Amino acid sequence: MSPQIIAFYLPQYHPTQHNDEWWGTGFTEWTNVAKARPLFRGHYQPKIPADLGFYDLRLPEVRQAQADLAREAGVTGFCYYEYWFGNGHEELERPFREVVESGKPDFPFCLCWANESWYRKFWNNDGAVVSRKVLAEQTYPGLSDIDMHFQARLQAFRDPRYIRVGGKLLYLIYQPLDLPDTTLFINRWQELARQHGLPPFCFMGFTFNADKVGHDILSRGYDAVVSCRNNKDKSGHNLRWCLRKAKSILLHTPRTNDYRKMWPTLISSLERHDEHYIPVMMPNWDHTPRSGTNGDLFTHSTPEEFRKHCEDVLSAVAQKEHPLCFIKSWNEWGEGNYMEPDLKYGKGYIKALHDALSGLKLL
Repeated sequence: MSPQIIAFYLPQYHPTQHNDEWWGTGFTEWTNVAKARPLFRGHYQPKIPADLGFYDLRLPEVRQAQADLAREAGVTGFCYYEYWFGNGHEELERPFREVVESGKPDFPFCLCWANESWYRKFWNNDGAVVSRKVLAEQTYPGLSDIDMHFQARLQAFRDPRYIRVGGKLLYLIYQPLDLPDTTLFINRWQELARQHGLPPFCFMGFTFNADKVGHDILSRGYDAVVSCRNNKDKSGHNLRWCLRKAKSILLHTPRTNDYRKMWPTLISSLERHDEHYIPVMMPNWDHTPRSGTNGDLFTHSTPEEFRKHCEDVLSAVAQKEHPLCFIKSWNEWGEGNYMEPDLKYGKGYIKALHDALSGLKLL
């Protein structure tokens, strides 16, 4: 069975009133992307988009072109981040709302509730956040807000393009352990789905630390764990992290990892064999457009190395009852993890995924 390959999708690339107020008129993620500069010899920055250019997601033709490229790669759907802060406060909702209301592009989608506060962050020299100003606070007002959130997405859940896993509506929560009453939320949405004649939900919780918190996520009623292994463990017990941190402080450079060594670690035995753990493929990572020398990045990421990573992950998930994996991400240019064409590699990462699928006879 061909796997479902769902790419996380950032709906940020258009001006908004609040971004104008917080960051300056006309700010979008492209502002950070375009001003990035190399921070050490061989550092690939800035990363400049090729085929789609510095696009504006208010344009339907841009959204259609993205879907066309995703199909070419073998991506089977987008997982749009949604930002619901409580009491009807949303951010960056326009692109997805227009996708639902227009019926275009004709490309499958699901949602990931990015349930975390937005901050203006300030770092010190060792990369630690020393202060932060709240821009938009994530709140959980209770049952009435849970109902309001569901009603705001009801049209999307009814849409035939909405992705299902095992016949259930796929819905992700980015910070699954932050919900103050997970049982209330899950049970209420399941009941609302039943009342509206919808299939039940398949709830998945996202994490960077599946080994530590995966069991806790599942114990709270989630159906599966979406496990992204991006070397995010910054605990004092992680010797590799401590060494990288010390080097970055001494040299005043960002913390680096060699992608050629990293990609085999981006999937573990949990994601290979356990149906409840879903792997995440990563083409690259470079947070320096947002955080400068306080950022983390992969070096030596190329389409050829990404193809090997894809083959590794896809060959594993193809053996599961519900073959499914995610890509982080389709268009996170400010984090350096994107599939869209750039000036250096063109469609290289798109071709890499396609070639991996073809080689494994999964297309």
